[in-house]
Amino acid sequence: MDEQVRSIPRPLVRTNQWVIVLSVLVTWLTHQEWFLLIPLISGLCGLLFQFNPIMRFAKLFLRRNPKEYIPEEWGQQQFNQKIAVICLALGFIGFLLGWNIVGYIFTILVALAAFIAILGFCIGCFLHYQWKQYKYRRSNS
Repeated sequence: MDEQVRSIPRPLVRTNQWVIVLSVLVTWLTHQEWFLLIPLISGLCGLLFQFNPIMRFAKLFLRRNPKEYIPEEWGQQQFNQKIAVICLALGFIGFLLGWNIVGYIFTILVALAAFIAILGFCIGCFLHYQWKQYKYRRSNS
């Protein structure tokens, strides 16, 4: 029964969130949608290969052992990353096709969610919890 929970140190999660927020802001300021590819490709790599280049780079700057930091649950972060990747991809495609309203809607959503998470409330975690509750109630009825 010595099952170990997979986790990610909070500073790495925060770095990823800041990269999302800053990439969106730079995209808006420069009108260059290519900046969205930084967190988008990194997020895809994390989901597909369990290797997030942003987090891997940030890990080089940790001053303590990664296990000494507040842990973020890995499965929850994967769920959040899926939402972020979808919003970044739809925002990027929207801007690329000249559908600026679509681009702004999805980049506002992902930047706002990442920034609110930095401040301490995880919207993705709330959605994930509600989804699990819905599935549980549905299975019991």
